[in-house]
Amino acid sequence: MLVLLPPSETKRDGGSPVALALDALSFPSLRAARVEALRATMELASDADEMMRVLKLGPRQAAEVDRNRQLRSSPTMPALDRYTGVLYDALDAPSLSASARTYAADHVAVHSALFGIIGASDPIPAYRLSHDSRLPGLRLRSHWRNPIGTLLAGRSGLIVDLRSEGYVELGPAPARGDSVFLRIVSVDEGGRRRALNHFNKRAKGLFTRALLEARPTLETRDDLMEWCAGAGFRLELGVERPSAPAELELVA
Repeated sequence: MLVLLPPSETKRDGGSPVALALDALSFPSLRAARVEALRATMELASDADEMMRVLKLGPRQAAEVDRNRQLRSSPTMPALDRYTGVLYDALDAPSLSASARTYAADHVAVHSALFGIIGASDPIPAYRLSHDSRLPGLRLRSHWRNPIGTLLAGRSGLIVDLRSEGYVELGPAPARGDSVFLRIVSVDEGGRRRALNHFNKRAKGLFTRALLEARPTLETRDDLMEWCAGAGFRLELGVERPSAPAELELVA
């Protein structure tokens, strides 16, 4: 099983003094694309005013320019610890047990606009880049879509996609029976369903944490739905399309 998480705009500072090593990242087929994305990001950061304009940063976010300028030399920490925000606060990686972290290293990945798909334990620096960022000479959608789509298509086993739709556009999961897109919804008293925003991220974090704590062996969509029922999650089959992963709706 591979659980795909979205990244977060916000990152934790600090980490190990060991600098970024691309060869230490999971999914080595993405190395060449990572080199090019790093180059373009650091080129943009060489012009502070332009980077702040392109990334829509305010005066209080000027430190983000330094982060992107120093990508090759700044401290690193595991991806699951680096990201902050609603989803990652709910997941609360620092409080996970050693066994849960080992399970995460084997079964959880984060989709970074800068590095592509990375493993939960991959050491990365703090950076600022979003799925819709514009880099000099590089369009992220066309840059990542084929390498990541190919990578995920070649991945065997269950894929549980928790990414936002913007990141799905940077590399879709395969359309097959053991590949699912998880959508968080609420249901009102009249039975009407609606997508959530803030609570969407929190629900994804809590769901992922529950998986890491339970460490189940899940090979199929039916396995996932059965585990969810036993773990107290209401998971229902949503839209099924032949050209995309089936949608599962997690009712929060």
